[in-house]
Amino acid sequence: MQTVSLSFFRFRPGFARVWAFAMMGLARPALARVPDIGFWKLCGSGTGEGFTPIPNTGVYAILATWPDPETARARTEEADIFRRYRARALENYTLFLAPTSARGAWSGQRPFQTIPTEHTGPVAALTRATVRPGAALRFWNRVPDISKVIGADENVAFKIGIGEVPLLHQITFSVWPDTGGMAAFAREDGPHARAIRAVREGKWFREELYARFAILGARGTWEGGQPLARLGLKT
Repeated sequence: MQTVSLSFFRFRPGFARVWAFAMMGLARPALARVPDIGFWKLCGSGTGEGFTPIPNTGVYAILATWPDPETARARTEEADIFRRYRARALENYTLFLAPTSARGAWSGQRPFQTIPTEHTGPVAALTRATVRPGAALRFWNRVPDISKVIGADENVAFKIGIGEVPLLHQITFSVWPDTGGMAAFAREDGPHARAIRAVREGKWFREELYARFAILGARGTWEGGQPLARLGLKT
């Protein structure tokens, strides 16, 4: 069963952040050499919860796919590049996920091998889009309102916005108690639904991907706690 790891790292101000920024380029060869790694991406984040176009130099992420859960846990724990990130980070947190549905492409690839399931527990949602340069301003004008609504939704256990290239590549990731709560948010006629309609009508995205995942577990802490604990999930 393909497993996706999504690792977040928070860095102190100063040299640690300079190192983390430099690693957006320098870490690529090391990641490519990790045994068993499949599709992978290095990401930065936006300020606040990440849903802004202003870069946050303190938070970075690594997404990777692996052939199974055991390999995902072992490689993210033992591989030198992940160890180097953890050694310099103030805090780190990794989620392990099983893709249950996906549509669209990411950098011209379909990275997630899904296993259709009637999963009824907590679910993670990931959206990734390449924004057309001519639509970037209109897109980012919509994002603050969407962020406020997500932040006010008590169902959301964890949420963050990350991306590969500021302004043009945007990834949103969120964890919900079940598919019902997530679907209700998507259907509600608010900022999110209006933004989706605008995206479709204006063809703002050059490429887009939407995926859902069952949550297999987590390791580490974020903001000093266990985000999944409120959902009754053990790490």
